[in-house]
Amino acid sequence: MGASSLQGARGRRGGASTRPATFLSLALIVALLCCLPAAAAPRVGVITMLPGEIFFERFGHNAIVIDDPARGEPLSYNFGFFDLDEPDFLGNFVRGEMRYRLAVLPLAEDLAYYREVGRGVSIQWLDLDDARAISLADALAVNALPENARYRYDYFTDNCSTRVRDALDAALDGALRRQLQGRSRGNTYRSDAVRLASPASWMWLGFDLGLGPAADRPHSLWEDAFVPMRLADALREVRNAGGRPLVVAEAELVPHRLAPEPAEAARPWWPWLLGGLLAAGATAWAGARAPRRLALAALPFWSLTGLAGLTMLFIWCCTAHRFGWSNHNLLLLNPLSILLLPGGWRMLRGRPAGKLFGWTLVAVTLGAILALFLQWLPLLPQRNAHWIALLLPIHLALFTALSPHRRGPATIPR
Repeated sequence: MGASSLQGARGRRGGASTRPATFLSLALIVALLCCLPAAAAPRVGVITMLPGEIFFERFGHNAIVIDDPARGEPLSYNFGFFDLDEPDFLGNFVRGEMRYRLAVLPLAEDLAYYREVGRGVSIQWLDLDDARAISLADALAVNALPENARYRYDYFTDNCSTRVRDALDAALDGALRRQLQGRSRGNTYRSDAVRLASPASWMWLGFDLGLGPAADRPHSLWEDAFVPMRLADALREVRNAGGRPLVVAEAELVPHRLAPEPAEAARPWWPWLLGGLLAAGATAWAGARAPRRLALAALPFWSLTGLAGLTMLFIWCCTAHRFGWSNHNLLLLNPLSILLLPGGWRMLRGRPAGKLFGWTLVAVTLGAILALFLQWLPLLPQRNAHWIALLLPIHLALFTALSPHRRGPATIPR
């Protein structure tokens, strides 16, 4: 058909004689579209995995579930993936520059591991309106793209659980933070870290000795959410935009077959003081009756305290682990203790310890006394009273028994 005849045909269809039919057709189409069911918005849930037995599983885990009927299977958006084979993984870990990423996988596949190792998993279904649920699902899909998925991990302020919290808060236009920020149960990063690490002695000791005063500031329920189980507890108290409870249903997906999460418990300092006084008493006795044995026992003590102090000093000066900075335990586990080893070895052999030994012993003892003084200052207090109670009596006893300024010539009889 040529151009001229086509234009004529158009003119005829648009004539006055066909307008009623056109309007009728449009009205019928609109009516049919109105009768079609609207596309269902996805359901949104938060899954919480209880602690496991491996050290990096002690804090538990969580993820966001998007159950979109259009896909046919729920998806798990999991912020807890890292790659042991990435270049310089160990170095990044030591320097506090670890990289984690968001991975999206079928929920059934994500649950398979936890079912295999016996870690319990529960889900909280959230009451989000369609627009917010769709917005959250779209934001997670974009976040999961390879160019967006990686992030710099921080144990307390930017981990797998805080990423879940922040994604939910964005979908709620900041309502989650507003409801949690002004409330507190008095928890701290140290209290939760030590509690959850307590099944592994080396792990809780590392946290307790290695964390500085920044880890002892009581924080809000919002900051509590760095622990997945704390976030699950907080979500039960949150209201959505309509004033209804945010969590509308909860269900257990995988039963928990391991030991339960460690319970909260106060830590009395008096048993530590009793241990310190007993050690100090033994030191005083040995200083008077078996001085060479005391020197022999002091050498490993100074080695351990010195190496621990050097480690804490490295964390402060050379890493991004900012919650280990300005650690008051450096005054109790003093790096200067390393300088006591040559003098202690000479004393063990019945020779003068030297001036360096004497002045270093004074500095180490004064440092331990300063740690006690800092407990009374309101500025940046650190909850290390139990370590002071244990170690200060030992430092004082060693100073009294071995100080050349008190013994006269810095020698120990053979």
